[in-house]
Amino acid sequence: MFKKILVAEDYESSNISVEKALEDLKIEQPKYVYYCDDALQRVQMAIHEKQPFELLITDLSFDEDHREQNIKSGSELIEAVKKIQPGIKVIVFSIEKKPNIIDDLFRKYEINGYVSKGREDTKELKKAIKAVFNNEKHISLNLKKSIKDKNSYEFTSYDITLVDLLCQGMRQQAISDHLKDSGVRPSSLSSVEKRLNGLKESLNVNTTEQVVAIFKDMGLI
Repeated sequence: MFKKILVAEDYESSNISVEKALEDLKIEQPKYVYYCDDALQRVQMAIHEKQPFELLITDLSFDEDHREQNIKSGSELIEAVKKIQPGIKVIVFSIEKKPNIIDDLFRKYEINGYVSKGREDTKELKKAIKAVFNNEKHISLNLKKSIKDKNSYEFTSYDITLVDLLCQGMRQQAISDHLKDSGVRPSSLSSVEKRLNGLKESLNVNTTEQVVAIFKDMGLI
């Protein structure tokens, strides 16, 4: 099992779940920090002392306070840590549930596990830590389904542009005019209407408002 673990989390209430998971797994003396800058500094010091951390558990969101920080989010922290210690294992422990954001963490930042804060998160954390220690990826079943569902749709940049313009309050004629002015094709009103109707059918909804809501939930706009 891991011997050197660093936890970056700015809320003590969330730390309770992590502490319980690590205690149950008999992890001795994990290190806890409340700021991303402190986490990076800890990683640097551990490397310098030739006792690098094996696992980083981090939240994604860190609230700003009186202390100025250079690194302000968990994703920025992961990126910074990976630059100086590419082989470190990473588990994200966050309230975030948007499939595209979670998917991006695995693809772009090459994290090893993702656990959503909530009911039974201590149990899920223990599963994640064990899996990652065994060089496996871990994500809870409910989030796996969300990501699978998201990836089953092949949204194009054109789709995202259309829905983003809808979100801005544009009517379909105005969207058509905007696309023409921007040199985006197809731009005719009939093409816009046809694609939006196609999106409603694919997503099994009845209104463009519902399409916008789904794209927001997925973090696409």
